[in-house]
Amino acid sequence: MKDDLNKGQALLGAGCFWGVQHYFDQVPGVTGTVVGYTGGDAQNPTYEMVCSGKTGHAETVSIEFDGQIVDYETLLQHFFRIHDPTQINRQGPDIGDQYRSVIFYTNDAQLQIAQAMIEGKKQAYAMPIATELRPASAFYPAEEYHQKFTQKTGRGACHVSYHPQG
Repeated sequence: MKDDLNKGQALLGAGCFWGVQHYFDQVPGVTGTVVGYTGGDAQNPTYEMVCSGKTGHAETVSIEFDGQIVDYETLLQHFFRIHDPTQINRQGPDIGDQYRSVIFYTNDAQLQIAQAMIEGKKQAYAMPIATELRPASAFYPAEEYHQKFTQKTGRGACHVSYHPQG
């Protein structure tokens, strides 16, 4: 495992962030998650601003992980497992550019791993992969009521319906 390259942070958008956060919180080696907004133009966006479709942000989960236990490639395998990467600006019943499929890479190694993963996934889908691959930009944590929403309420798993197996 390439610990130096894989230790750190992953920023992933795979639809509604509630279910995505709940899923990744259960992946062995994930040491913390925060839901928020990445990839837009506005500074300090609110949920209402992001939902307006005018900021360009995606609902994103910031995933801190221990590269000795789970590597970035494995996190991306989970990412592709929990959503439909062929849908544009939607996942399940949620529609809007904030729900797009996007990988925000934080370094060249993550970029290379993500490019290879996307290329390898092309044969698995009848439709083209719509997942965006963008350099990480400012991450703004979402409001407190969004953090660990599924864990706190027992609902809000959105389109994510199963649990990781390691």
